[in-house]
Amino acid sequence: MAKQTTQQARKVVWATFIGTTVEWYDFYIYAACAALIFGPQFFPSESSTASQLAAFATFAVGFVARPVGGFVAGHFGDRVGRKKMLVLSLIVMGTATVFVGLVPNYQAAGIWAPILLTALRLVQGLGVGAEWGGAVTMAVEFAPPKKKALYGVAPMMGSPAGLMLTNLMLLLLVTTTGDAFVEWGWRIAFLASVVLIGVGLYVRRSVNESPLFELAAENQSQRIPVVDLIRGHKLPLLRTMFIAGVPGILSFLVLTWALSYGTHTVGYSRNELLWVGVGVCGLQLIVLPLLASHADRRGHRAMAVVSAIAMAVAGVMFFPLFDTGNVGLAFVATALASAATMFAWAVVPPILSEAFPVQIRYTGISMAYQLGSVLCGGLAPFIATFLYAETGSAVAVSVYVIGGCLVMLTCILLHRGSHPSQTPVTQQSAMDTPTTIPG
Repeated sequence: MAKQTTQQARKVVWATFIGTTVEWYDFYIYAACAALIFGPQFFPSESSTASQLAAFATFAVGFVARPVGGFVAGHFGDRVGRKKMLVLSLIVMGTATVFVGLVPNYQAAGIWAPILLTALRLVQGLGVGAEWGGAVTMAVEFAPPKKKALYGVAPMMGSPAGLMLTNLMLLLLVTTTGDAFVEWGWRIAFLASVVLIGVGLYVRRSVNESPLFELAAENQSQRIPVVDLIRGHKLPLLRTMFIAGVPGILSFLVLTWALSYGTHTVGYSRNELLWVGVGVCGLQLIVLPLLASHADRRGHRAMAVVSAIAMAVAGVMFFPLFDTGNVGLAFVATALASAATMFAWAVVPPILSEAFPVQIRYTGISMAYQLGSVLCGGLAPFIATFLYAETGSAVAVSVYVIGGCLVMLTCILLHRGSHPSQTPVTQQSAMDTPTTIPG
């Protein structure tokens, strides 16, 4: 029995990692193409800035839809089970991504091209909004008491893995399709998602339901999770929104917005920055589980405080290094900024999990993370483009990052988690066997 439980815990770790990798590949492939392709293809304009702003606006639209996906999936995930919602989210996200690869451009379809593209981005947002909260909830609820960050980091690692996969796919397509990449080669990256969906579904369908959910489901009356969340947990929701959301500002600036800024303003080639992204993501996959393990020993809140301070410093250092036009320094700048966010990503899952009781945990985690992502990460490329266009200087962008970090730091210092996210006592000893985290 103990062996079966340990095997199931390992399956959950891998299923959440692989599933979120697929979801984030789908999400990031759109982000990269918004930075590199979609402006002239779907939003032609005499002003390149206006065209790019329109493309980044559709990128932000996906974030607006994420809380809706988190709300719907959280409601049913807390009522009928986490596993069913995770399978459904993968199907929704993957289907939308494949169809993006089939949308005709503005020249072929006129105004319907940006309308269809925006609609599919909304569906993508619904899918990833449903995914993240469920994956983190499952991973942490299967974790032994002293390994919550280590287990919870598995779905977090799906983000750098998905971005690495995105950049490698784009590099492959740029090399093989040449000049045709801008016209049609980029579409292959979206169509290829159908293969990833199949792999993700195969792995995800093999895991069991969360034991904590099954225990809670036997002892709870009919309830509406979001009502309980708003009535009894408003302050934890507000604080965790910014704890989880602010790291996305720096993350999306250096790994997404910098693709556009670096190629159009600084003078890097597209391939140079894609390789920088690949290298940084590889570093994240190695360092994230190490940081999570350290946080389990030293304290989750302490590491979150370090992250807020480090991100503010990185926001100041990034542009002087990146603006040199030297690829090596660009890698150093991106790696330092990403390292600062990694301190946060390593501890966000247990911090959010302990903020909400198990009966509304899927809903609470989803709403906190997705609302935070809308307010912070989703708008970051748009705001950065606007600030730079208005001021002609990256200093304003650095100030924007610092402001977000100060808000995050305040929320961390005020926050206290009070809801243990551990497995039932009868299963703790069986699941205390060390588990290897992907990466």
